[in-house]
Amino acid sequence: MVDKQFGLNDVVQMKKPHPCGENRWKIIRMGMDIRIKCQGCDHSVMIPRREFTKKMKKVLEKSEKNS
Repeated sequence: MVDKQFGLNDVVQMKKPHPCGENRWKIIRMGMDIRIKCQGCDHSVMIPRREFTKKMKKVLEKSEKNS
């Protein structure tokens, strides 16, 4: 299995969309838990890193700092 590469301020797509209909999330905090913010309604969710890597589909936009 290939390890997914993601970083702070990247915009990612999750496997399931948010109830507001948007499927773009920005990573706003990283650590043991990862906080992501919906780009549609600005709702933020904190989930464990292990769960995040399972539910993340792909990175849509890399942040300029992580390039």
